[in-house]
Amino acid sequence: MENQNFIKSPIEKNATTEAGAITKYFLSNVFSYMTAALAITGIVSYWFGTDMEMLKIMFKAEGGLNMFGYLILFAPLGLVLLMSYGFQKLSSFVLVVLFIIYSILMGMSLSTIFLIYTGGSIFTTFLITAGTFGVMAVLGYTTSTDLTKFGSILMMGVIGIVIASIVNMFMGSTTMELIISVLGVLIFTGLTAYDVQKLKRIGSGVEYGTEETNKLVIMGALSLYLDFINLFLFLLRFMGNRK
Repeated sequence: MENQNFIKSPIEKNATTEAGAITKYFLSNVFSYMTAALAITGIVSYWFGTDMEMLKIMFKAEGGLNMFGYLILFAPLGLVLLMSYGFQKLSSFVLVVLFIIYSILMGMSLSTIFLIYTGGSIFTTFLITAGTFGVMAVLGYTTSTDLTKFGSILMMGVIGIVIASIVNMFMGSTTMELIISVLGVLIFTGLTAYDVQKLKRIGSGVEYGTEETNKLVIMGALSLYLDFINLFLFLLRFMGNRK
């Protein structure tokens, strides 16, 4: 029995019957996975971004992405879709593996920011992102205001800035880029609070020690990871100092 308890997941070991404690344990596991994923992305991004030999893996000698580079660029989207639509069929172990692969690919994809922006401005923007994310996460957890009604509005905003970004790829408008960046910061700042409140509700109704709960933790971590990364990138657009 002792050996069985030793190999149980943190979720199972932290099981409790009190709703408040269950919610806290659920969210602590969500943030643990999210933090681990961000750490992987950060390390890989810095490694590739500061080593020209590693960057050559993704770029042609004459410039532009090679086939592997395009794979790295679009594969993360495919993994998110796979994790989302395969939630019921995939095990929690497979979801964790996919999340790790996703974090690595995102790190490789984001490595190009070290070619565009100074290291100091990247670090400063990261700290501001972390502070903003933390404040909004606390707000989402503690507020008594129901943020559900804002969720659909914020998601519509996400779709809007995606479309606007695609259009601006052809227009090349710096004014449009600034507007998109500001809107992106506002939208993902709001989504952080919304997602944390949503996860708080989920955490209050889960049963620890189940496969379903383990999978919900991973998907919750993915959701917050995406909020953080997008908030960071939009802040970097108008706060980062270009080389």
